[in-house]
Amino acid sequence: MDKLLIRGGRLLHGEVHISGAKNAALPELCAALLTADPVTLLNTPRLQDVSTMLRLIANMGAQVKHSDNRVDINAGPLNSPEAPYDLVKTMRASVLALGPLLARFGEATVSLPGGCAIGSRPVDQHIKGLQAMGAEIVVEHGYMIAKLPPGRQRLRGAHITTDMVTVTGTENLMMAASLAEGETVLENAAQEPEIVDLADMLIKMGAQIEGQGTRRIRIQGVDRLHGCTHQVVPDRIEAGTFLCAVAATGGDVLLRAARADHLDAVIDKLRDAGAQVQASEQGVHIRSQGRLKAQSFRTTEYPGFPTDMQAQFMALNAVAQGASVVTETIFENRFMHVNEMVRLGASIQIDGKVAVIEGVPKLSGAHVMATDLRASASLVIAGLVADGETLVERIYHLDRGYDRMETKLCALGADIERIK
Repeated sequence: MDKLLIRGGRLLHGEVHISGAKNAALPELCAALLTADPVTLLNTPRLQDVSTMLRLIANMGAQVKHSDNRVDINAGPLNSPEAPYDLVKTMRASVLALGPLLARFGEATVSLPGGCAIGSRPVDQHIKGLQAMGAEIVVEHGYMIAKLPPGRQRLRGAHITTDMVTVTGTENLMMAASLAEGETVLENAAQEPEIVDLADMLIKMGAQIEGQGTRRIRIQGVDRLHGCTHQVVPDRIEAGTFLCAVAATGGDVLLRAARADHLDAVIDKLRDAGAQVQASEQGVHIRSQGRLKAQSFRTTEYPGFPTDMQAQFMALNAVAQGASVVTETIFENRFMHVNEMVRLGASIQIDGKVAVIEGVPKLSGAHVMATDLRASASLVIAGLVADGETLVERIYHLDRGYDRMETKLCALGADIERIK
């Protein structure tokens, strides 16, 4: 397996282009299953999860072309509405195929998803919502098997209130409702920018959606959707990761295409820490000099501080001045990076959902192991500021969500290389 070798202590300077968002591209690839017409996605990130999703779609019988950041999908010839375990065991986003397949074909068989071991992400809200729309769903032998009742040709609109805020649940139900009979109202909907971007794509395909980006989304079902060309929104988590990297190491970097309005909670904390962050038409510009001030925060649903940025900001806090308290409210196992950071010299204590970090003047390079996608990014940031060499293993986690991170960091002046 590939590893990253990092020689720390370098400032970061220059420009980096922020890729399309993983968490927008994956549901939008599934949205292409809703129509028999060709769909083109631009600004698609080059990620392992994207490649896995494309293999899954091709395995169903759809025609797929992938070139650089462009993906063309023709799901007209799709003949097997099934997502087998072998293709989805590494990717939780595979559940997003359930709603579109059921809405268009009246049946779907989708393996229960795999992915990062950061905690439970139950699919029961997806199932509950689709059942409210008239689907018959059973879970057996590791698969969700869904179909319409005898005599029904389409899902029917429903008023659905999820028990918790769920991003993929909101996306799945919004896609399914686009082809349902009548109106569907999603209460307690997630508000992430990726959901707004998916809704924008569906509207281009002929869907009737309003309220995206709020807690209540209304979808008026239509008889059919058509093809479209859509550009994937920039990845706010990749942008936030680079912001934390520059804040920790010091330097002056322009993040081209980054959306500051999608990162308010993170940027506010960075400014409080002492970094200079400015938004412009080109993207987001950050300057950082010297040790910053430690910042406490609590993760919560958007527009609050994102759980996907918790580990990266903790790496910054590890070398900041003062103490900080980080409370994780979304996933129960999202402190697995802490033991690896301690190996690098960080001073962190865990008590349940709370981490207490005492900033230290410097970290020391060591051999560490990534445990999940965002944990791997936090270890890279820690390695960038550590004295000596840091070797990060299991970076296949990193490749699931970051488009050539080491290449982009090298262009900014970091001393980092991939070891095959």
